[in-house]
Amino acid sequence: MKPDLKSKQIDELFEAILTLETVEECYAFFNDVCTVNELQALSQRHHVARLLMNNVTYSEIVENTGASTATISRVKRSLNYGDGGYELTAKRINK
Repeated sequence: MKPDLKSKQIDELFEAILTLETVEECYAFFNDVCTVNELQALSQRHHVARLLMNNVTYSEIVENTGASTATISRVKRSLNYGDGGYELTAKRINK
């Protein structure tokens, strides 16, 4: 994890997220916390990560998601050099 990311406020946010138990609760919380565009961007990045983990090509991802190649590259960089968050959630979702 990047050291500049860690803070008490972010810890509190993550702790709040961990209390959510259903998709409906997530909708309620994230609708309050995020703008529509922010939430769509987060979900798009997550979807792009899953496609990249399934070896889908950049051109197919652009066509399928509308994501820019810059977004796809950013997600790919996170997959290659990040903290493993995308992979962790993918493993848990696929159980």
